[in-house]
This record gives sequence, structure tokens and C-alpha cells, in this order.
Amino acid sequence: MTTDKPMTTGSKPTAEPVLEIADLSVDFRLDTTTVHAVRGVGLRLAQGETLAVVGESGSGKTATALSVLRLNPQPPCVYAGGRILFDGRDLLTLSEKQLGAIRGQDIAMVFQDPMTSLDPLRRVGAQVAEVLRHHRGLSRAEADAAAVEALDEVGIPDPERRFRQYPHELSGGLRQRVMIAGALVGRPRVLIADEPTTALDVTVQRQILDLLVSLQERHGMAVLLITHDLGVVAETADRVAVMHQGRVVETGDVLDVFHRPADDYTRRLLAATPRLELA
Repeated sequence: MTTDKPMTTGSKPTAEPVLEIADLSVDFRLDTTTVHAVRGVGLRLAQGETLAVVGESGSGKTATALSVLRLNPQPPCVYAGGRILFDGRDLLTLSEKQLGAIRGQDIAMVFQDPMTSLDPLRRVGAQVAEVLRHHRGLSRAEADAAAVEALDEVGIPDPERRFRQYPHELSGGLRQRVMIAGALVGRPRVLIADEPTTALDVTVQRQILDLLVSLQERHGMAVLLITHDLGVVAETADRVAVMHQGRVVETGDVLDVFHRPADDYTRRLLAATPRLELA
């Protein structure tokens, strides 16, 4: 993927992070072994900023992202150390009830495969409206009306008709837009996007990335973008953190890291990316 320069998104980052991951370690304790998936990871995300976390499969980037909302399955997952701070509270110490008030309201997540994230037996509009009913206590009619507006905001044509459809009746791109609508309808301060374009063709990938950038600028949220695609990073992120074998090996502004990589692993990633050009 070729680009003249990376796009900066949202407002200028503030000095204080809205989300901070400090010395996080995550283990998966299996029958015969323990996998140290995340080892001493530290990340800071400012309001209005896009931080991309990159690395090959198995590098620990998705395990790190899922840890923010404690979505790694327990067991076998064990949070072995560190803190995840949001508004001064350590999310790893909250009760399920306390964390449930934050999920979808203050911090929301978009997953890479909407077909496995959406309930196939429920209409898509009802799944978007559910966030509003849960967090804001809206009536069914109020939540349904707001869900139609959310579907319209993410560029779904004829949102009233789509509201009544089931996931299997929509294309992959429309399903991903439904997921984004469901994530943003609560107006979160932080959006975690885990490989949000992996399952889509190139043209639809471009549309979804443009949509995320536009929505971030409109709402001023912080975005934690998990991806293996350095072309996506070049086009959408302000800063990048490179993960390898469960650790962050390099972090910095996109231009600095891409032009002057300090770590051997980062240099290998860049060398393996075809036609990645930066100004």
C-alpha cells in the first residue's frame, strides 16, 4: 500500500493519557504448559490519538487489546501483573459489575470478524439498540430510533430497512459497519479496533478505514488500532508500537519509527512490506 504521508487523526493529543497500560503481563495456563502471551507491556493512549499496535500473529497484540476490557477467557487466561488505568482506576481490579458499566459506554471494541461477533438469531438493529438500553436506560422506541441514526451515521444505506435484517442478510462490509455503529452508539472515549478490515476485500477495507478516521475526527475519541498491516498504520495512525514475542520492542511517531527503526524486528517487518512509501 502506497501513501504520500500518514494522516494525523483527531485533535492534538493531550499530555495526560486517557488509557495507560503499565507493565502488563498475561499468561495462558494450559494443562501441560504456561504461555507467556504478554510480558511487561506498557502503552499510553491520549485523547484524540490513534495508536497502532503491530506485530506478526502470536506477538501478543490482540491479547493486550482484549485485556483492556478483560475479554481474554478466564481460565486459561491469568493477568499475572501490571495495571490498566482508565480515569485513574485500574480496570484489572474492578468487579464485573463495575467493568460492565465501562464496556460499550466509555471503552468500546470492534472485532475483526463481525459474523462471529453478531448474534445470528437477532436483528442487527436490536443489537445496536441494546447498548443504549443497557447504558442509558432508554425505552425500546427511543433506543430503536437512536440505533437507526447510528446505522445512518456509519454509512449504511436505507438504515430503517437494514435495522430489521439479520446478519446473514448483509455483506461483510455492512456487517462491519453495524459493528462500528454498535461500538460508537454509546459515544465511547476509547475505541479498540482489532484487525477491523482483515476479513474484507481491498476496496471495502479502504471504506472502513476512511469511516473510522472520519468518526474519530467527529467525536474526538482515542483509538487503539490492532493490525499486522503496516500500510494501514501509515495511513491512519499517529504513533505505533511494535510487538514481538509478547513484548513492545519499539514505540514512537509513525514517521520516526518507519524512517528510523531502532529495533531489528521492526526493520524486518518494514522490509517485508511491499511498496510501503512514506514522505
